[in-house]
Amino acid sequence: MKEKPVNWYVLFTKPRNELKVMERFLSAGIEAYTPFKTEIRQWSDRKKKIKVPLLTSMVLVKVAESALDIVFEIPGVVRFLFEGGKRAEVSHAEVLAMKAHLEVNSISVEKKILKGDTVVVPSINEDATVLSVKGKNCIAQLNKLAAKVSFQLN
Repeated sequence: MKEKPVNWYVLFTKPRNELKVMERFLSAGIEAYTPFKTEIRQWSDRKKKIKVPLLTSMVLVKVAESALDIVFEIPGVVRFLFEGGKRAEVSHAEVLAMKAHLEVNSISVEKKILKGDTVVVPSINEDATVLSVKGKNCIAQLNKLAAKVSFQLN
């Protein structure tokens, strides 16, 4: 019997466990990805660079359909994300586009972008609604995943 192709699935994790779960998958030899950005956070006594996940409580994992139960052996995994009654899948091209977008992180515009406008986020070709624009920095929410993305306007 022919094995079905390996797909990327979206998993929900316990709150603030995204990066730990991704690291556990990687150490178990299972390909996983969670997009994040590095921010500098300041406390009263120090500043520290921390990784902030862009998809809150979500990790993308690449597993064969026949081995889906293995994901629940990783501590911190809660459940799969479902869309239309079946497990939500993400194409490999979309994962690569997310990675590329986080590296490039800028968008060219020909007109002024305002709060509430819909823009197409480059690299992932997904529609997003603009939440705020401050100078050249823009924050938008992806219409499909409801995840927030930030990018710079050129």
